Amino acid sequence: MEFLFELAKSFGSTLRDVVPIVLVLVVFQLLVLRQKLPRLKQIITGFALVVIGLSLFLVGLNDALFPIGETMAAQLTASNVATTEEQVRWMDYMVVYAFAAAIGFATTIAEPPLIAVALKAQSASGGAISAWGLRLAVATGVAIGVSLGCFRIVTGTPLQWYIMASYVIVMIQTVFASRTIMPLAYDSGGVTTSTVTVPVVAALGLGLASNVPGRSPLIDGFGLIAFASVFPIMTVLSYSLIISKLGKGKTPPAKGDH
Repeated sequence: MEFLFELAKSFGSTLRDVVPIVLVLVVFQLLVLRQKLPRLKQIITGFALVVIGLSLFLVGLNDALFPIGETMAAQLTASNVATTEEQVRWMDYMVVYAFAAAIGFATTIAEPPLIAVALKAQSASGGAISAWGLRLAVATGVAIGVSLGCFRIVTGTPLQWYIMASYVIVMIQTVFASRTIMPLAYDSGGVTTSTVTVPVVAALGLGLASNVPGRSPLIDGFGLIAFASVFPIMTVLSYSLIISKLGKGKTPPAKGDH
């Protein structure tokens, strides 16, 4: 009964959030464009599936993904003997950094928005941009960012210094990057903050901050998503620069060679 009550509550809140979006689209279609809604049955069916899917996702998020992330962070930090902030040493949390990199990479590879963007990029570029290459570059960026974000939580250093330094690097890379890859690189940072990565990474940060002495979940636990957004931009820009350098390094065959 408790699960059904939670599901009904999630369904109601999701319906309340989605209805205004539908009303805007319907009003714009009928009053501005002055046209009937095309494929009305499919639209109603799709709307119902969206509400049901989001409701189930929110229930799973609260009952599974957040607890899993927090539990894993607690278990990974359980072996550390530090009881006060002064005893916290960043070297003692190497397993946490490795786990953060692994979970960041795995969740990003599985992100549906990233898969869609990568396939569209490959199609639009005529195969010049590899879908798998782009996905690996973005996932590597998230892995590095989440691992570095966990290091920041353990050390308690200010978040703003990491973010400012990261965007300085991104701006320098942008100067040398190709104009064709630049918009895609910046969009790659956005597609990582989606349904799979955000819940797990956010739970990891909150769980880690709750179990490291002297750290506040509110102050230190958040911020990992920012790392997961900026570092993919850096890795995609680096990926494009490396590919362009390798392409320039290849010399065309001489005439008459077979």
